[in-house]
Amino acid sequence: MKRQIKHVGVAQCGKVMAGIYLIIAIPMAAFMLLVSGFSGQETTPIGIGGAIFMVVIYPLLGFLSGVIGAWLYNLVAARIGGFEYTTVDVS
Repeated sequence: MKRQIKHVGVAQCGKVMAGIYLIIAIPMAAFMLLVSGFSGQETTPIGIGGAIFMVVIYPLLGFLSGVIGAWLYNLVAARIGGFEYTTVDVS
């Protein structure tokens, strides 16, 4: 059975994208701090601040890109139709 996604919740899409980007940002920040620790120099406040900044800004940008992407999807889907997908019943 074919189905079509006609509308995407803009705020919900933004929240989901922010969560995904947060999950990506935390290990990246940890890796950044770990590598700077092995560089032989002390971890500077800029390095720690940069890691914290990354963990804050990455989800924020993810939220914004999710909101803009969902809004654009809704505009386009209203004019030419949404994504189509096929479903099957699973027993």
